[in-house]
Amino acid sequence: MSRKNSVESGPALKAGRRHRCVQSERGVALVEFALVAPLLMLLLLGMIDLGKAFNYWIDNTHMANYGARLAVVNFQPPGGQTLQQYVQATADTGELRNGGTASIPGSNGSGVSICITYPGTGSAVGQPVRVTVAATYHWLPLLGGKIGIAQTTIRGTADMRLEQTPSFASTNINASGC
Repeated sequence: MSRKNSVESGPALKAGRRHRCVQSERGVALVEFALVAPLLMLLLLGMIDLGKAFNYWIDNTHMANYGARLAVVNFQPPGGQTLQQYVQATADTGELRNGGTASIPGSNGSGVSICITYPGTGSAVGQPVRVTVAATYHWLPLLGGKIGIAQTTIRGTADMRLEQTPSFASTNINASGC
């Protein structure tokens, strides 16, 4: 009788073990994490990059406001600098000041371009002066080209009315490519 019980319980015992192995959830969390981790990392890097771009937009707007204020009061930068060079030196980060990185490649050794123009009828007192600070920002430099996100221009603009007639030479005030 004991032999009969052991024979009958043998296959049933094996089926029970197989059923428990199939129902076991060991390692499932690791597989799920491996599937979700790349997406989470991309979201995290995207949020960091968006914050960086937003900071650069705020800095460009601040530089434009500062440059417009200096232009309307006919500020003369020290040391023979142009107004654009003086304003560019006020950037919060070396990346905006100098460029040359994966996020802001820059041109001609600068991260931003600064344009000072007179959109009105001239440069007399009361006429507007417009300062535009722009930087080309490459999104997620390591992944941007691979996932179809390339670049955008981050721009800050400020318009103010002239309080004094400017004494700048036209080459110092009107940058090329504005």
